[in-house]
Amino acid sequence: MTEMLGTQHHPPPSSACDPGWQRRRQRVMSDPLLCRNAWRGHIQDPASQRLTWNKSPKSVLVIKKIRDASLLQPFKELCAYLMEENNMVVYVEKKVLEDPALLSDDHFGPVKRKFCTFREDYDDISNQIDLIICLGGDGTLLYASSLFQGSVPPVMAFHLGSLGFLTPFNFENFQSQVTQVIQGNAAVVLRSRLKVRVVKEPRGKKVAVPNGISENGLLAASLDMEVGKQAVQYQVLNEVVIDRGPSSYLSNVDVYLDGHLITTVQGDGVIVSTPTGSTAYAAAAGASMIHPNVPAIMVTPICPHSLSFRPIVVPAGVELKIMLSPEARNTAWVSFDGRKRQEIRHGDSISITTSCYPLPSICVRDPVSDWFESLAQCLHWNVRKKQAHFPEDEEDADEEGGEERAGS
Repeated sequence: MTEMLGTQHHPPPSSACDPGWQRRRQRVMSDPLLCRNAWRGHIQDPASQRLTWNKSPKSVLVIKKIRDASLLQPFKELCAYLMEENNMVVYVEKKVLEDPALLSDDHFGPVKRKFCTFREDYDDISNQIDLIICLGGDGTLLYASSLFQGSVPPVMAFHLGSLGFLTPFNFENFQSQVTQVIQGNAAVVLRSRLKVRVVKEPRGKKVAVPNGISENGLLAASLDMEVGKQAVQYQVLNEVVIDRGPSSYLSNVDVYLDGHLITTVQGDGVIVSTPTGSTAYAAAAGASMIHPNVPAIMVTPICPHSLSFRPIVVPAGVELKIMLSPEARNTAWVSFDGRKRQEIRHGDSISITTSCYPLPSICVRDPVSDWFESLAQCLHWNVRKKQAHFPEDEEDADEEGGEERAGS
């Protein structure tokens, strides 16, 4: 995979990646002179993060929303441009090419024969991709994240779906925009992901592992046993959702932070999200919206049976652990970016911390401008009819009335 300098291949220091970082930070913070110099040297304008290639990218993964006829023409135009104009190797998922409209298109045949294909959960392409291009909605970006359990190539997402909060590019002038990205003329935002580890009690049921690859794309060797328990790890871009599932009882789960019990969630469930996920399910549940450059993890209850349970934000380096409470009347269910939904029983645990592998998302302009543009265009943030100003005669009357009151 072509190395991309200055972005995600050098993870930012955090307690999750570098245990000594907190100690060094405490020494710096205790010295006023060092503190002043350190902050002057390390605080960076988010808009200054730029995409820098070590060498020109040669392989690109194109992700297209499945079963959407409106995307067939943009998909064909993009792939032909990448292969014929840029001489790039294009990877696509095998089921994309199984679309009847593509199978019957004779004109697309020469291009189609040049594709490299893969199957999700069976083929590992993580070390073969230099660039990812998404065609569709926000779901295509989430899907791209799920394919890379380690380092993620830069992602360029075109808005061809319904919402498009995470897909800032318009397809009309895709040739010039793709060329700029290939040349390294683009800004990036490093979207933090969550490293999630699910540990389950063995219950006598074996997990099917086709061709040595587990259900989430990890090698079977990572399905390790912890004191007889089965552990699986996921990389999550938006959120981890723990809910009550089909049960009519309240969800009852304990939440630990760095080994200490901080609260018990009694309600429909709880959302643990990244700043990127703060504008998704968490926003609908009443959480604040956080810019993706902010290093944080959000904990948001879903319909809590408590008037005082407000959403909270915790530092990115902490580890959260969620388990069923001993008093829980029913099991819970967990999903990761809306996928891999599974049941959580007594004795199972979900450990969550910030991943060392963020997702580099390519910007149209810069991380700040793109984010506020998405807030305005997609979520209509703070859209309100402007208050009308007073007519001049009313303003004069108010001023005269004020003078009379002052004189009296």
